Amino acid sequence: MMENNWDNFLKNLGQWEGSFTSVSLEGKLLESTLSILNLEGFEENKLVKFRVRRFGPSGYNEPPLKDYCQEYRTLGKQNIFFQTGAFSKGSLQFAPYSEFGAEYGFVDQNRRLRFVQLYNDQGILNSLVLIREFRSRSDAKERPPLTVEQLLGQWKGTVHKVYSDWQPSETYSTFLEVKDIGDGRLQQQWSCGEDTMTTTARIEGNILYYDEGSIARKILLLSDGTSSNTPLEIKLRQPFYLELGWMVEDNQHQRLIRSYNDKGAWISASHVIEHRVC
Repeated sequence: MMENNWDNFLKNLGQWEGSFTSVSLEGKLLESTLSILNLEGFEENKLVKFRVRRFGPSGYNEPPLKDYCQEYRTLGKQNIFFQTGAFSKGSLQFAPYSEFGAEYGFVDQNRRLRFVQLYNDQGILNSLVLIREFRSRSDAKERPPLTVEQLLGQWKGTVHKVYSDWQPSETYSTFLEVKDIGDGRLQQQWSCGEDTMTTTARIEGNILYYDEGSIARKILLLSDGTSSNTPLEIKLRQPFYLELGWMVEDNQHQRLIRSYNDKGAWISASHVIEHRVC
């Protein structure tokens, strides 16, 4: 997987029109700014020029408020791109008194969905940004807001896992069953290879609360088929993971996961593609 990182990155090439939208910790969409992002290949795609412009309330008809450019010939260790062009990048280490976060991106034909999760220097989740992008001059549409009902059922798929220590990447079969068990609770049974896990969540509107384990988590069900799955607080000496999901189609769901060990070090990035079977 790592040897294909650059080729996978190239699947993001193009001009993408979209918006950056702040999201409250309760899943409410807040202020939004329009954007145009360009990724253009040069020198037989050995050089990629990145440019993002962000616009004011008048939109694309006025000069951008911000215009940022960067060139890439290589990708840093923290930038992991998968076969579809999906990617995750973020902090290599969680440490006290320093900010921590991750960015994710999915690519599907003429659509890109990106998302940012940030924690403050006390390890408390404090900033979320939803970035919805559409290939210029395409007829790509936004997905409906994600609901609990869309997640219910049985899902089979595969997970591609890339390790931070450069050991060979691995692929496993996955199975997920999501059931409404009544009393406002949801049950998830997840298996990956020989590992299995069962969790239950409390449903409150568009938020799923997981408060039975050692680390309290919540999943926000958001616009454009998006789900943000995070610990409420990150602490030392407790392994944790961050996750973003996207309902690409009614019967196809993708997830990106970044895992950290009990020392706060990033250990792996995973991409799950699962299809509804029941």
